[in-house]
Amino acid sequence: MPSEIYLVKVGMTMTEGSIEEWYAADGATIGEGEMLYRLETEKVNMDVDADAAGTVKHIIAEGTVCEPGDVIGYIYASDETIPDTLPVPEKRAGEEVTITEVPASAKREPRARRSDETRVAASPAARRRARELNVDLSSIQGTGPRGRITTEDVESAPRSSTADERGKLIEVRGMRRTIAQRMHESLQSAAQLTMEMEACMDAAVALRDTLVDQWEAEGLRPTYTDLVIASVARALRDHPLINSEFRKTQIFLHDAIHVGMAVALDEGLVVPVIRDADALNLRALTHESSRLSTAARDGTLTLDDVSGGTFTVTALGMLGVDSFTPILNLPQAGILGVNRIYDGVGWEGDTPVRRKMMRLSLTWDHRVLDGAPAARFLQRVCELLESADWQE
Repeated sequence: MPSEIYLVKVGMTMTEGSIEEWYAADGATIGEGEMLYRLETEKVNMDVDADAAGTVKHIIAEGTVCEPGDVIGYIYASDETIPDTLPVPEKRAGEEVTITEVPASAKREPRARRSDETRVAASPAARRRARELNVDLSSIQGTGPRGRITTEDVESAPRSSTADERGKLIEVRGMRRTIAQRMHESLQSAAQLTMEMEACMDAAVALRDTLVDQWEAEGLRPTYTDLVIASVARALRDHPLINSEFRKTQIFLHDAIHVGMAVALDEGLVVPVIRDADALNLRALTHESSRLSTAARDGTLTLDDVSGGTFTVTALGMLGVDSFTPILNLPQAGILGVNRIYDGVGWEGDTPVRRKMMRLSLTWDHRVLDGAPAARFLQRVCELLESADWQE
């Protein structure tokens, strides 16, 4: 009997997922432990390895949404005969399944080793870009984690372009599709408003400079976003209404303070969560944000790493952004945007003095709280940043 290939379940809350990309082509041979397919869920993507060696046969096409445990293909051992029509599990009611049936006589020439170009480790976005630019992935040395080829590697590689680059269609799929759906849903279903407030960052800048030197030996480098998250976590203690979610006719106030931190990837945006952020000193918080950022870029986040957030912080200041309007990460009631630090003017008595300033952009759900309590929360965040009084 062939070995069944299942859609793996990642975390307790996963209810569906899809094959973002088959790494092993239909009819190709694969070794046990080699990369088989790329799983996409609403929150994380991950590579799935083969549990057996043999010839891979697909019954589910890329992009098809399935439930955990669904059979999506088979691996036939070398001594097994591949039938003309593959067995297809019973279809669930209302489920659309795209079936790929390949006659045995149409088997492709097997590819047995990862060194073949179809086995090159590359992100899905890099593979799509390579096809667009007519670039041979096997000729590229990847600079990503574990030598994985990134989009930037593809775009910087020499190529002989035969494609018409005057315009092209880009299929919205994978993480980009999930983000598009969730952002549209967020704007359609919540009463979102945004306000901005300036914080004097003189003390925060001085503290960060000191900590960069003090923590250099342990490879720990605090960011301004870390300082903002620390301030947000403590402000949420005093303003629990914004650490909540709207539930039809009720407002649920979270006891825990789990702050999500948006991380930009080639494929889109992920939001890993710093749990019990208000209970962490600045050193511990910086350790956790560094771990989560690295895991996000390496593609090793677990579903638990991105679940349970009660408030989100998103930063564009490192890109020179002065102001933007964050969109709520539903069902959360608040999200704070971090902008760039700039030279501003303050006052000491009647004397103008130069200050380091940062503008913060708060979007909140008006169904949960009004402008005045939202402003008081933002004011408290600014006060904490200006005092830079955090326990290390």
